[in-house]
Amino acid sequence: MTSKQRIRLALAAATAGALGLALAPASPASAAPGGTECPRVLKCDWVPAAYRQTGDPANKEDYGNYDLSDRPGTNKIKYIVLHDTEETFATTLKIFQDPKRAASAHYVVRSSDGHVTQMVKTKDVAWQAGNWYVNSDSIGIEQEGYATEGATWFTPEMYRSTAALVRYLAAKYDIPLDRRHILGHDNVPPTTPSGTAAMHWDPGPYWDWNHFMTLLGKPTEPTGRPGGQLVTINPEFKKNLQSVRDCEKNIDLPVQPSSAVPLHTEPSTTAPLFADPGLHPPGRPGTNCAGDWGSKISATQQAVVADRKPGWTAIWWYGQKAWFQSPGHTRTTTPTAGYVVRPKPGLTDVPVYGTAYPVAGDYPADFKAPRVSTPLGYTIKAGQSYPGGEPTPAGYYYAPTIDSSYPYDHTYFPGSTRFVTVQIGHRIAFVKASDVDVVRVR
Repeated sequence: MTSKQRIRLALAAATAGALGLALAPASPASAAPGGTECPRVLKCDWVPAAYRQTGDPANKEDYGNYDLSDRPGTNKIKYIVLHDTEETFATTLKIFQDPKRAASAHYVVRSSDGHVTQMVKTKDVAWQAGNWYVNSDSIGIEQEGYATEGATWFTPEMYRSTAALVRYLAAKYDIPLDRRHILGHDNVPPTTPSGTAAMHWDPGPYWDWNHFMTLLGKPTEPTGRPGGQLVTINPEFKKNLQSVRDCEKNIDLPVQPSSAVPLHTEPSTTAPLFADPGLHPPGRPGTNCAGDWGSKISATQQAVVADRKPGWTAIWWYGQKAWFQSPGHTRTTTPTAGYVVRPKPGLTDVPVYGTAYPVAGDYPADFKAPRVSTPLGYTIKAGQSYPGGEPTPAGYYYAPTIDSSYPYDHTYFPGSTRFVTVQIGHRIAFVKASDVDVVRVR
């Protein structure tokens, strides 16, 4: 560590101490060593993603494709994010080795045989989730394939390898094996309302979440009482045949097994599909586009029941009721015991955030780039409840350059605000703990 770095980190620590916080420095910039972080059964190889200056050397922010860190020393790793590549395995490796592409993941899994290549050390931050807060606290796994062709690409070998890798990483970093910590890219929230439309939707409706969670040793089993408030979506994948449209190519996909369950505005198949208010203007219905996750809920996700009618169940979803078919003779949900969040008495609307950043006053006075959370536009209304309640510490990992020479560069700033995670709709989100009560239901 250079003298300049020691001085900078000493000043940062002194400032944090005055705030009563524990500010953790990252390790200095250096080339990632060889070797892999994988269970022995996978025999992973190491192909490093690009980490070098690109373009004008004077522009130290112009580099790719990840950031050095020292997790979990700097900050806790809380999530594992599953993607699909939308490219071949070989092309994906080349993209992550190209510093001008500004993208990477920690691992890439091949479809044909489940082979795993590691490209970023887990201590470092890959550019993979599309949300810097989640990036800073997660490990990204890319799986070879195309979401709209999932039945072709998501092979038994891929499922087994990814599950083995996730089990290994979850054990190493104490990550719960549930769907608010084992995420699809489609479960990652935007950081601001304007970013909602740009969020990704992979691995898509043809990824068999029930099968995958079973491979993790966490199958959906009844833990709550029949007719209870909290349910886990649990259709039989092979019997859950759904009609989905590839709206990017403007084609209807073949009816086929899916993890997705359509959501309607009323208990009728002729009622409009539910519209994510962050994606669609008021009065505009949702669509059956593969990427329109607001109009569907996935197997293994939890939801709070808002109403029931013969053959139908309503859940709280993005601040409103959304209905799905639940015929008595068909397995669609499983009663579940767990925790839900609801507004504290007297609050009519609780803001929902896509990040859990510190407030401005948590940063040192001379820090010029504080990152704070912005409400997403969704709210939890009085009388509503949503799955969640896990404490989520506020924090921001600042890493704008390649060489750590900027003041406070490669430094993690913890925050004083307490957040909890909530499943507000298809994507996770965060609410301030001071706004909600966390209640166990059965």
